[in-house]
Amino acid sequence: MKKLLIATALAGFSGAAFAQDVVRLGTEGAYPPYNFINDAGEVAGFEREFGDELCKRAGLTCEWVTNEWDSIIPNLQSGNYDVIIAGMSITDEREEVIDFSQGYLPPASSAYLAAAADADLMSGPVAAQTSTIQAAFVAENGMQLVEYATPEETVAAVKNGEAVAVLADKDYLAPIAAESGGALVLLAKEESIGGGVGLGFRDSDDDLRGKFDEAIKSMKCDGTLDAMITKAEYFGPEAKTWGDAGKEGC
Repeated sequence: MKKLLIATALAGFSGAAFAQDVVRLGTEGAYPPYNFINDAGEVAGFEREFGDELCKRAGLTCEWVTNEWDSIIPNLQSGNYDVIIAGMSITDEREEVIDFSQGYLPPASSAYLAAAADADLMSGPVAAQTSTIQAAFVAENGMQLVEYATPEETVAAVKNGEAVAVLADKDYLAPIAAESGGALVLLAKEESIGGGVGLGFRDSDDDLRGKFDEAIKSMKCDGTLDAMITKAEYFGPEAKTWGDAGKEGC
């Protein structure tokens, strides 16, 4: 799914989330349907429902915290929250600085959104959100990369002619294309990037990570997670799910 964040580990920090009365869940709040802020000013989306269910199953009291994407790992390490739940793809680079839970979303397709179906990706800049797996992919594959801090800015760059296309998760871009009245289109070309989405933890929080891993596994085993993924308001009935693979070891 989303994001390749290059961050420097903050040495010497010892997490104490598992000993706390409240576990703080950190998210971006700007990447629907994964997470966003609703009209009431609250965190909403797939990860809100999913995270609340995980905390219930793990017997934890949780609260939600929002943080800008480009500092989401450093602020985990500095103790501003205890878990990252923000559409973060599991990558080798990130595993050098944080620990991940088992995946809760299978690897998803990345897509290009452009103003025309015949857009030439080599003719000008391709936009991507800063520190994402899509930004790394653009830079590594001969395209001219232009980075923006938020996903909204990447789409605006295409609308304003600052970029020929934006590369992001298809689940994020498809509704934008559908709602544009034909002004924006998804290109036929798609990319397979990343190794699925997981929760992020400080290296010192093994006990807390274990609690969440057990809860994720229980949701896979009883089918709750697949049913949640395929809700129409989230990823829809055609979304990739865990299926029988998710029930291994149940």
